[in-house]
Amino acid sequence: MHEFDAPDGTRLAYHVFGEGEPLVCLPGGPMRDAEYLGDLGGLGAHRRLIVLDPRGTGSSAVPADEGSYRCDRQVADVEALRVHLGLDRLDLLAHSAAANLAVLFATRHPERVARLALVTPSTRAVGIPVTGETRREAALLREDEPWFAAAIAAFEAIEAEQETDEDWEAIVPFSYGRWDAVAQAHDAAAAEQENEEAEDGFGAEGAFDPDATRAALATLTSPVLVLAGELDWATTPGIAGEFAALLPGAELAVQQGAGHYPWLDDAEAFASAVAGFLDR
Repeated sequence: MHEFDAPDGTRLAYHVFGEGEPLVCLPGGPMRDAEYLGDLGGLGAHRRLIVLDPRGTGSSAVPADEGSYRCDRQVADVEALRVHLGLDRLDLLAHSAAANLAVLFATRHPERVARLALVTPSTRAVGIPVTGETRREAALLREDEPWFAAAIAAFEAIEAEQETDEDWEAIVPFSYGRWDAVAQAHDAAAAEQENEEAEDGFGAEGAFDPDATRAALATLTSPVLVLAGELDWATTPGIAGEFAALLPGAELAVQQGAGHYPWLDDAEAFASAVAGFLDR
C-alpha cells in the first residue's frame, strides 16, 4: 500500500499491481474500496496498475468534511495522485460510477489525460438515463438462467416500489455474466467494501452539470474506450453507445457474455481489449 495527501489533508491510499507503464484505476460503487477490482483480470501483466482507494474507503482516511465525498470535489484527489506520481499525463481507467469522476477530471484537466478507458460506465455526469424499461429488456436476455424467475419477480416488485430486502438480493445475478461461485464470492464481499455515507454524498446536489459536461467532452481530443458488457443491465450496450457518441475520440467495445464486471466473466478478453486500446 502507498499513500499521499489530498489537497484538504485527507490521507489517501493506493495499491500497485504489475509492471510497466502506469494506469491509474478508479473503483466504482460509488465509493467502494478498490479491493473488488483485484488486478482487473490480469491487466497488471500489461500495465502497472495504480488503484486508488477513494476517500473514506479501504485504507484511505475518512475526511473531516463529509461534503468532500461529492463527485466533483474528488477531481482534486485524482489530480493530487497524478502530481504525487510525477506524471505529466495519465492513462486513466474507471469502472461503473467512477466513470463520472473520470469524465469530470477529463473536462477539468483535458491536457492531463492521455487515454481514458471507461468500463461499464455510469452515465449520471452526462445525463443519460437508464430507465426501468431498458433494464427490463436487458434482464429478459437472461430468461434461460435457473435464477431468472425469482430475479425478474424481484425486479418487478422493485419497479412497483413494493420491494423487500430479499428482492434486492434476488436481482444481483443480473449484474454478472455468469452467476457462478466466483461471482457469488465477489458479491458476498461487497458489503465490507462499501461506505454508505460516502455513497450518498457522491451524487449530492451540485455534483453534476450534464449540459456543461457534455459541452466540454465534445472538445476532448484524448482517445477514449467505452467498454460495455453484452449482458450488463446497469449500462447496456445501447446506453454505452450513447455515451461514446458524446466523445469525438471514443470507440465502443462490447464484451460478449459479460455483465457489469467483465474482467470476472472473461479475464483474457477484458485484458486484451483494454491493453490493446492503451497500447495503440
